[in-house]
Amino acid sequence: MMKQYNTVIIGTGCAGYNAADRLYGLGVRDIAIITEGRYMGTSRNTGSDKQTYYKLSLCGSDGDSVREMADTLYSGGGVMGEHALCEAAYSTRCFMHLVELGVPFPTNEYGEYAGYKTDHDPRSRATSCGPLTSKYMTEALERSVREKGIEIIDFSRAVKILTDDRGVSGVVTVSTVTGETEVIACRNVILCTGGPAGIYKNTVYPESQHGATGLAIEAGAALSNMEQWQYGIASTDFSWNLSGSYQQVLPRYISVNEKGEEREFLYEALGEESLGLIFLKGYQWPFDTRKLEGSSKVDILVARELKKGNRVYLDFRENPKGLEGGFEVLPREAYDYLNSSGVLFGTPIERLNKMNRGAVELYASHGIDLSSEKLAIAVCAQHCNGGVAVDGHWMSTVDGLYAAGEAAGTFGVYRPGGSALNSTQVGSLRAAEHIAARKALAQAVPDYTAPKIKVGVSNIAEVKEELQSEMSRVADFDRSISGMKALYDRVSRLYESFFEMAEIGEESETAELYKLYDTVVTQRSVLSAMILSAEVLGTHGAAMVDGKGPTDREVKRNTRTLTEGDRSFMDDISPMPDPELWFETLLARKREEMK
Repeated sequence: MMKQYNTVIIGTGCAGYNAADRLYGLGVRDIAIITEGRYMGTSRNTGSDKQTYYKLSLCGSDGDSVREMADTLYSGGGVMGEHALCEAAYSTRCFMHLVELGVPFPTNEYGEYAGYKTDHDPRSRATSCGPLTSKYMTEALERSVREKGIEIIDFSRAVKILTDDRGVSGVVTVSTVTGETEVIACRNVILCTGGPAGIYKNTVYPESQHGATGLAIEAGAALSNMEQWQYGIASTDFSWNLSGSYQQVLPRYISVNEKGEEREFLYEALGEESLGLIFLKGYQWPFDTRKLEGSSKVDILVARELKKGNRVYLDFRENPKGLEGGFEVLPREAYDYLNSSGVLFGTPIERLNKMNRGAVELYASHGIDLSSEKLAIAVCAQHCNGGVAVDGHWMSTVDGLYAAGEAAGTFGVYRPGGSALNSTQVGSLRAAEHIAARKALAQAVPDYTAPKIKVGVSNIAEVKEELQSEMSRVADFDRSISGMKALYDRVSRLYESFFEMAEIGEESETAELYKLYDTVVTQRSVLSAMILSAEVLGTHGAAMVDGKGPTDREVKRNTRTLTEGDRSFMDDISPMPDPELWFETLLARKREEMK
């Protein structure tokens, strides 16, 4: 008998679990969560030296307001006004929900949640539980979901969202163990599958994260700003952002050629300037075309060495060239920071052990001893600022299909560090509220015919490696218009003949086949958006086009890129809303709603 639900949530990260938890609290109990694996995904398996959660300021005497925070989010460019205002207005409510669930955000003895300044943050709205903030969030939300008895369908990959003339009608899943297909009927889907991690080779997404943006594309949903990504320096043997104290302790940047010859290439290119730029990479971690004459030089020089075929490492065992005469050579900002932290001594690993012992222990827990070995690095894709285009309720252009977290395209060009974690909670709550207010929709039996799948000698891994490598070569932070067009043509041909070309070794590999299909579908849309953006806007945001400097970025503040399948076009962003704020009017409205 076919399973039927009011709402199916896809994904078991911060957004997915919160969507289920909030739906249950709002009285929608006919729900289920689909996941490839509870312990997979970005929320549970990623972080940084101090993973940030961005919210309204909740301490001290510095002023803040919902509208100020909304203005900060909106000013990043390409952000819809309703999203900026919702993410600011809901931030305290969502943060305190996590606190009540036991997420250990630090507070002083009087209950103030201390903050600090993060990327693109004019105030000190950031907070953190340390390197594993999103993991703690996921675990706390999962406990709440399990206590409520909400059904979790594990080891199942969603491979298609079904629609009829009213919108969403169901979901098709494939067992990741047996390859068997199942059709599930539902009237709402909340897509909480994170960003499209599977389209790049050089990525800091965990291996367990793939994404499923292709589900929305194939269902007919529009995408927003898919050319907007965040890239930065990360370790590759174990995927992790190398931001914050990893850079502020001033490790050596070294390149090793095929003969084993070692060079401190940053110092060769920049001299003592390299020391200040390494320090700045601590809180200017993402590549930024506005900083091509500043900290982004580090990313460019790292990528240049890798393109030569060299291996690039951070080395915490010895001080970098330029420090031989002492720390006085450092820029004042770097010197004062290290002095205030009490680490004007020793080697990078000694400084890191004092400043942030947890950052050292994190790598040790993954078999990497920073005190005795070099750390392999690359400039990697870390976050997609685009995603499914959603309205103020986080519903896509397909009725009943919602997206929350990184799967939703709400972030724009620049975003404050940690705003993504806030968005997981706000977007999933907005979706849950809208679904609850709409009540249950009449169910229908979804119609589905599965494509014929070839079983023989698998070519999945080979094709995937080729596509991901080429994407990293021509369409990462240093983009080539001709290279992207050539890859787009290749991916489009592959899309048209995918099920005739792709082959698996046995039926149990069916889920891997659909992962590759998702890569093809998503790359096609992403490349469409990137090519349009490159031709219309040129170098801007996190994308350097054909090695050129930035163009006039102001146009991006008032526009976004929309993509429908393989067609992209520029679209105006919505202004900041000016909603009713008169208390008596809102009280009357609430009384009316409660009748």
